[in-house]
Amino acid sequence: MPDVGTFLLLAAGGLGAGLSGTMAGLASLFSYPALLAAGLPAVAANVTNTVALTVTSVGAAAGSRPELSGQWSTVRRFALLTALGGALGAGLLLITPPGAFEKVVPVLIAGAGVVLLFQPQIRAAVLRKAGENHHSGPRVLAGILAVGVYGGCFGAAAGVMLLALLLVALPVSLLQGNAIKNVLLGVSNAIAAIGFALFAPVAWWAVLPLAAGALVGARLGPVLARHLPPTALRVGIAVAGLGLATVLAAEAW
Repeated sequence: MPDVGTFLLLAAGGLGAGLSGTMAGLASLFSYPALLAAGLPAVAANVTNTVALTVTSVGAAAGSRPELSGQWSTVRRFALLTALGGALGAGLLLITPPGAFEKVVPVLIAGAGVVLLFQPQIRAAVLRKAGENHHSGPRVLAGILAVGVYGGCFGAAAGVMLLALLLVALPVSLLQGNAIKNVLLGVSNAIAAIGFALFAPVAWWAVLPLAAGALVGARLGPVLARHLPPTALRVGIAVAGLGLATVLAAEAW
């Protein structure tokens, strides 16, 4: 069992993850370093992070019920892809040597930071491309599968990428696309979490404080987001992610 200081550290990391995830989409920026600071090795920290943060995906999906009205056939259409992706991502992580994963994580976090930094430009480009000609051809389906794999393996900023693909594939509003994204990523994360619970070194003592903090953060995030400048918030979190990637790269390489 963790001591009081470690418990509070993980709860604070979960709180930051819940806030960041709901306001900008980079939850792991806070929760993953908190787990490392608690003494977990990289792979154990990542699988514990996935298991703990699955509750926020469930909460986000539950909060999106009005936007999901009439969209469940679409959700079912893509859920198998993201579930398969989550399973493949979890399997990929489990067969990746720990030393190699430590070197890959900074690249993943840096990439997530860049995606978040340029999120408005990505969204605008996607909307221009989609127009009225929505399509879910093989490339879009492959992209959704790939995001599911990424979500199962690590997942930082996966929501940004999945939302962009859904806006290309579906004639839905931004709010509806975001709601569908919440459910599909929840499926990917849940499948990965089940695999990790069975086969990976999940630090269960760390799951409770991290998940509790994340639930509170996920509840407060939308409220705070209404009162904070969205651009400054997004840029700040993205820059912090790039800084974390630099620190982790210096330690791993």
